[in-house]
Amino acid sequence: MKQPLRKDLEPVAASFIVKELVEPHFDPNWHFHPHYQLFLVEEGTGTRFIGDSIKPFGPGDLVFLGPNLPHLWRSDQVYFNRPFESKLSNLTTRGIVVYFTEDFLGSDFFEKQEMAPLRQLLNQARQGLEWTGHTRHRAETALHNLTTQAAGFERVISLLTLLNELSRAPDYKYLTSPGYINTVKPAETDRMQLVHDYVLGHFPDDLSLNTIADLAGMTSPAFCRYFKTRANKTFSEFVSEVRIGHACKLLMNGKLNITQISFESGFRTLSNFNRQFKDITGQTPSGYVKTYRQL
Repeated sequence: MKQPLRKDLEPVAASFIVKELVEPHFDPNWHFHPHYQLFLVEEGTGTRFIGDSIKPFGPGDLVFLGPNLPHLWRSDQVYFNRPFESKLSNLTTRGIVVYFTEDFLGSDFFEKQEMAPLRQLLNQARQGLEWTGHTRHRAETALHNLTTQAAGFERVISLLTLLNELSRAPDYKYLTSPGYINTVKPAETDRMQLVHDYVLGHFPDDLSLNTIADLAGMTSPAFCRYFKTRANKTFSEFVSEVRIGHACKLLMNGKLNITQISFESGFRTLSNFNRQFKDITGQTPSGYVKTYRQL
């Protein structure tokens, strides 16, 4: 594997890091780090994995993560396939990311009485947060401004102002389940990465539990116990959420009918697809499309 599961950023003189990401695809490695991370997707589509949450992402996706929360923005396969002389070869991903540690302004800065709303935001971020609507648009403007400011007092004030706005915005959602805890150890990098990569590459097919277990170097029962402990869900639930996440993207695209989408996403019967779609999203496929169009 190219990168370890736990990633540490290179030290810099500034109190926090702002980066504009422009790459053929987002980092394909499932990882975590000891920094808070505020991330805006400007261009690109795929599936977002955060803790035990699996959802499609696209431009405008705004997420705030606490320290050591495993995450992965997996770009769609077309971003990895680069056929020559094809429109697909012009695909790229763009994003703005901010990294900072809990003590980036001092060990007790956020313990002050005036910082109570921001302190609550930082605590909530340990579950992962996303925003929609007007808050997302305001944050997008603020993040663009951060990328143009030189490191200094003004940029610190801009970040604190943005965090303060996010702490007071009502249109947020938690990403992970309330009981989620990262139990993955850095030494288990290869095993979890292999499982993620295999499922993401083969979810439209019939996935064999025995094949996955062999890939992880375990018996099937041992793998099932291992995976549930690390992912806070069963392996079959994980596969279903990956498939439904893919189906959501196809529904938003609007080029295929529901029956075609169910087969493209790995479901062999329409009834099973409809049942699992509603179990995971709370809506029927047609209801999901209607909600998306209204938004």
